[in-house]
Amino acid sequence: MTTATAPAFETVQFEIADHVAVITLSRPDVFNAFNDQFSKELLGALKEAERSAEVRAIILTGAGKAFSSGQDLGDLKKKYVPGHVPHLGDDLRRRYDPIIKKICEMDKPVIAAVNGVAAGAGCSLALACDLRVASEHATFIEVFINVGLIPDSASTFFLPRLVGLGRAMELCCTGRKVDAAEALQIGLVNQVVPAAELMTAAKALAGRLVSLPGRGIALTKQLLRKSFENSLDEQLVAEAFAQETAGMTADHYEGVIAFIEKRKPNFTGK
Repeated sequence: MTTATAPAFETVQFEIADHVAVITLSRPDVFNAFNDQFSKELLGALKEAERSAEVRAIILTGAGKAFSSGQDLGDLKKKYVPGHVPHLGDDLRRRYDPIIKKICEMDKPVIAAVNGVAAGAGCSLALACDLRVASEHATFIEVFINVGLIPDSASTFFLPRLVGLGRAMELCCTGRKVDAAEALQIGLVNQVVPAAELMTAAKALAGRLVSLPGRGIALTKQLLRKSFENSLDEQLVAEAFAQETAGMTADHYEGVIAFIEKRKPNFTGK
């Protein structure tokens, strides 16, 4: 196992080993709820993983019993008094949206290892990741409607793409809990494993991605993300451009030569 020096944070844990960055949401006493410091440090950890030449894949998980319960309601107690007018749009643009955008826009694949409840913005965070491995104890809840709000942090973008419009409407407008078994059935997660095996499974998946051509994965991620907005003609143009780019990589050459020589390819991410 190879390890690299990682920066220190207070509300998230950050470690790098075998080209995989593991970012652990670490406010277990409040079920890894979002506050200002947590939001800033999570974004900082994602940026660090994106910048690091050592990192080829990223795992997001939670410490304790929860993945993330969303907004820290403790922060709201002192605000919600008669006459208070919340400016939640500003809060989203400042704290949550940059995190979602960073996950989506970076080239490196991001895996959510969902260990427990993912509620509200915590659910949105899991949905924004490229792949989701869930513990048998994981649950997903779009709780926003229960406090008179709409699903945010891109839940309205990703949820219908994963489970379909009708199911997304149901989950968002009823706020009901989805357990791990149902999440797998409806396509919300890619895999469900026993709780004790969650990080082993997530690291195995990350290790598989790390062993593959990094530029090809990055280009594939970009194309799939764009496919819901592009027309057929636009997607064909984008594919041709991406294929031209991928064809010029050392990994493509290595893959072809390894196939011809009937050996396992040695991809380097270049």
